[in-house]
Amino acid sequence: MSRRYYMNTSVQEPPLDYSFRSIHVIPDLVSEEPRTGLRPVKHSKSGKSLTQSLWLNNNVLSDLKDFSQVVSQLLEHPENLAWLDLSFNDLTSIDPVLMTFFNLSVLYLHGNSIHRLGEVNKLAVLPCLRSLTLHGNPIEEEKGYSGVTKADRTTAEVWKRMNIKLKKGQNKKDIL
Repeated sequence: MSRRYYMNTSVQEPPLDYSFRSIHVIPDLVSEEPRTGLRPVKHSKSGKSLTQSLWLNNNVLSDLKDFSQVVSQLLEHPENLAWLDLSFNDLTSIDPVLMTFFNLSVLYLHGNSIHRLGEVNKLAVLPCLRSLTLHGNPIEEEKGYSGVTKADRTTAEVWKRMNIKLKKGQNKKDIL
């Protein structure tokens, strides 16, 4: 994957939804039919999905072997993958393949079997990551693990307001 940070956010396609499909291995996605939602997912002329969201939650995945190859078969623009839901699977670690999807902004990993808090450090290379869920993993029992509270969010928002640098010609009230 290239380090190109491009996202076409003007078009919000529904997710490619493989949740609740009893999927054991990633290559099974190629032959599995995704769930249909209220709006159909648009496809390119080649038949690949034009979405930026992939839902694999509530399956029985224990690893992400062949993830890049399969995502390239499913999505017209795999480099634009922005939302990945891997919640409620059997993942024991955060696979390095996730760090190749630089446009990931939402990553759900709750309800898995991640044991080591150090695994989370791998995600620091994802420049667009804004939402990460990890609750319901064994790492909750590790010393140093802490969820983000409402008070934490308020503190972060206050810090942001106090420390944000204004661009030329911009007023502080314009960004708050």
